[in-house]
Amino acid sequence: MSPLAAGAGLLLGAGALLVASPWLWPRDRARSPRRSRHPERGLAVLLVQAGMPRVPVAVLVALSVLLGVAVAALVIAMSGVWGLGGAVGLLAGVLPTAAVSRRARHRRRAVRAAWPDLVDHLVASLRAGTPLAAAVGALAGAGTPETRAAFGEFELRVQATGVMGPALDDLKHALADPVGDRVVETIRLAREVGGTELPSVLRSLAASLRADAAVRSEAEARQWWVIIAARLGVAAPWVVLLLIASRPEAASAYNSAGGMLLLAAGLIVTIVAYRLMLVLGRLPEEQRWFA
Repeated sequence: MSPLAAGAGLLLGAGALLVASPWLWPRDRARSPRRSRHPERGLAVLLVQAGMPRVPVAVLVALSVLLGVAVAALVIAMSGVWGLGGAVGLLAGVLPTAAVSRRARHRRRAVRAAWPDLVDHLVASLRAGTPLAAAVGALAGAGTPETRAAFGEFELRVQATGVMGPALDDLKHALADPVGDRVVETIRLAREVGGTELPSVLRSLAASLRADAAVRSEAEARQWWVIIAARLGVAAPWVVLLLIASRPEAASAYNSAGGMLLLAAGLIVTIVAYRLMLVLGRLPEEQRWFA
């Protein structure tokens, strides 16, 4: 392959990436323009959802950079191909964020499954005549470990200040969950407006959450093969390439200008294909309320 043909192929791939970018990286309409200009806020929310609110974003970024550099140096030392080391190091640098995202996804799934029972506990406490703030605080003894700490902090905040509004705001931030936003805003509205319909509304919400959880769990079980295929499709070519690059003649070929362009094009194709597989197999995530 001549350098001119490789350059033309690279430009064609970049153009195809730009054309497909609105579908690969759709704009989140729920975010404000200010938030979209600060990607570190998205990482901070991801850390909160993963149950690691005390971990600074800088630590996650530094860990990603160090891991990418270490893997790149290791691959270069093993194969002698600089382009391959840079590509694999770039892919490895995404692993910490991917691990945090996976932890956040599992935590959201556990919290989503716990909400119907939590709402039932809240309805039972309200029907027994327990005050609203005490009924919400009593949820610290029910549910999963992911929700107990948040409700425990809410109970301590209300006992210390006697004000429920800021404690509800802190509860929403600690839960970082769309269903939690719905429950908290329903409680806030019932507290500010009054009325006796809160138990009925919460009971209907619990039934809706159970139906949604059943449908979502079935869909997630069917889409798991798409995620596995995407991960195998990303890892397999680079593992094979690493084995091929261990030969001296292959290493010298990939260290040339044409080889570098080929590796860059392969990296772009890998990222685009992985994103397409995830977009095709992803379930729509519920948006948060007034987050």
